[in-house]
Amino acid sequence: MDNFYLILACLGIGLLLRRAPGMPVDGGIALNGYALNVALPAVILANLPLLNISGALLIPALTPWLLMLLAIALVLTLARVFNWPREITGALLIVLPLGNTSYLGFPLVQSFFGQQAMPYAVVYDQLGSFIALAAYAPVVAALYGPTMKRPTATAILARIFTFPPFLALLAGLLLRGVQLPALANQLVAMLAATLIPVVMVAVGLQITVRFHRRELLPLSFALGTKLLLMPACAWLLWLAAGQQGLAMRVTVFQAGMPSMISAGAIAIAAGLAPRLVAGTVGLGLVLSFATLPLLYWLLAG
Repeated sequence: MDNFYLILACLGIGLLLRRAPGMPVDGGIALNGYALNVALPAVILANLPLLNISGALLIPALTPWLLMLLAIALVLTLARVFNWPREITGALLIVLPLGNTSYLGFPLVQSFFGQQAMPYAVVYDQLGSFIALAAYAPVVAALYGPTMKRPTATAILARIFTFPPFLALLAGLLLRGVQLPALANQLVAMLAATLIPVVMVAVGLQITVRFHRRELLPLSFALGTKLLLMPACAWLLWLAAGQQGLAMRVTVFQAGMPSMISAGAIAIAAGLAPRLVAGTVGLGLVLSFATLPLLYWLLAG
């Protein structure tokens, strides 16, 4: 739990820096840029040597896609029942399936489960959350938002194959078994170690909780589904399939991550219920610091 307290401390530093005189307004964006392009690829490269190719990898690889189908079905059903406007439906279709499985997931998985669990967290994020962010979220934004053009297949593929963490995943897989120079390994380890403090400070700088009363029902639905229902469904699915062990526990834990900040940015850019999206992302992040330790305790028990 010491690592978890350190994560909370970094988050608190970010919150305090928001009030610091002279702090740039876009300071969180700059830190996110470093994390995305440098620290996150380094974490992936550092952890891929621990990856053992086995059937257990199917658990984190398949789960995010199965949960996405569940989220889509729930949103479309409730949108019809409660007659939600298209902007709310589109917003929920983006922020519900996509969890914060890298920026928040990686530090917390490492904190609670240890370094040996990181390969499963990487597979869940890169083969699930990231590809969905690149291929699914822009299409939904284009279909439901008045300000977005429908992306072409070429644009989607370009987004995937120019994304630094995905390139790090490909490079790491190609270099499996290759002995790198000691200095290169030290550089990767040093950069990877910066992910947790940089990301948590950036989150503290950017966290926001805003919503309107009329959005209370979809907001409550989004938070309950993302933080409680999705991990419960993932746990029941793999328990029914007879799966146990570290891969299953890490997968369920990742399924309980709050909504992805980048997914929220896509929804807001498309003009899809900005207050609802900001409330879902911001309040979900705050609540997850209570729900995720509880989820870990239940999995450990």
